[in-house]
Amino acid sequence: MRTKRITLFAGHYGSGKTNIAVNYALFLAGQGLRVSLGDLDIVNPYYRAKDSEKELAAAGIKVISSAYANSNVDVPAMPQEAYALTEDRETYAVLDVGGDDRGALALGRYVPAILEENDYDMLFVFNRSRPLTRDAQSALGIMREIEEACRLPFTGIVHNTNLGRETVPGTLTDALPVLHELERISGLPVVFTAARSDIASQLPDDIGEIFPITLQKTIW
Repeated sequence: MRTKRITLFAGHYGSGKTNIAVNYALFLAGQGLRVSLGDLDIVNPYYRAKDSEKELAAAGIKVISSAYANSNVDVPAMPQEAYALTEDRETYAVLDVGGDDRGALALGRYVPAILEENDYDMLFVFNRSRPLTRDAQSALGIMREIEEACRLPFTGIVHNTNLGRETVPGTLTDALPVLHELERISGLPVVFTAARSDIASQLPDDIGEIFPITLQKTIW
């Protein structure tokens, strides 16, 4: 699996990007790397990485999020320490970017530093089970909205079609024609397919690289 110093996961609300970001941060830490996870979802109802803070801390991962995360106070601001995600080049940074173009606006202030370093992956999390990304053209529209809002181009796609705990191998394989069409019209490669650990081994070899994940307990 390719690894950049900064990895950003973005997608529409409910795509599962936060769950993947948490799992990916844990994966990097498991490789002996120093890791920070930045939760850039600045609208309070969508804070989720904060929910796994204890598990992440136990793995040595620092979580950077708004001081108001998981409260009933809606203040769209990130702490000053969030700049360490781009400035500290000895640490691998995983960023959970807010859903659609409005959430992506929070990323904009960090983009110049990300582009200057040029050691990043910006990955679009595609979930065909979500109503606004059921076809390739709709998913491409969401991608373009996010890119325009944050001024950072996507570099790849993560396939994350799922129905939570109801997901079966067919949930993922049935979405492949739409995924491949999105790959074609966007010109971006599918970097990996995320699948629950208990079904990952049941997926066919031609689905590409598989990233086994564990669902956050508070999401489903």
